[in-house]
Amino acid sequence: MNCHDFSFATASLKAFGSGALWWPDEALLCISDLHLGKSERVARRSGQSLPPYDTHDTLTRLAADLAHSNARIVVCLGDSFDDLTAAAALPEDIRLWITRLQAGRRWIWIEGNHDPGPLEFGGEHLQELTVGPLTFRHIAAPDAQAEVSGHYHPKADLQARGRRISRPAFLCDSNRLILPAYGTYTGGLRSHSDVLGRLMQPKALAILTGPVPTCIPMPR
Repeated sequence: MNCHDFSFATASLKAFGSGALWWPDEALLCISDLHLGKSERVARRSGQSLPPYDTHDTLTRLAADLAHSNARIVVCLGDSFDDLTAAAALPEDIRLWITRLQAGRRWIWIEGNHDPGPLEFGGEHLQELTVGPLTFRHIAAPDAQAEVSGHYHPKADLQARGRRISRPAFLCDSNRLILPAYGTYTGGLRSHSDVLGRLMQPKALAILTGPVPTCIPMPR
């Protein structure tokens, strides 16, 4: 699997092209903002119909990352479900699929702003988690150190062969690492947005996801 190797707060990490973060020394896979059930939530709230394949696509990619890494710990970094009603509406085959993915692993659901639960999906439910030097939470804290977060769905642009490529991206500086959204239909916030510009240090890097993860200075 294509990945980009990098160090953050003394931890040796890998940014997968899928948007997952892999920490080999801890056998820990971290993903953020799955937003499972988003097509159901959009249809319910707006009447707009999206192809209802987003949850299946997201779980297919997650299953592949778990098979590749053989992770013992999985950290879902918040907004794993698009809202509580969408979680409750997931069909039984999807619920069983999630249960199979959890089997034999420590599975942690970090609380997000979209999903302060639901508790019926097994695993541990925490506001934040600290493993070794790293603290995992959903939304970046103002004065964070060695923090891994999500929430903002960062994207970055790259000029290649005369055209602009935009992809979900990891953002990293000496204090914080922000993960891209893992879920299908999640959209994103450009790295040159004011909020990300204020959060990230001047020398921050962006690791663009995709078939060949690419590390560049964070576009501003």
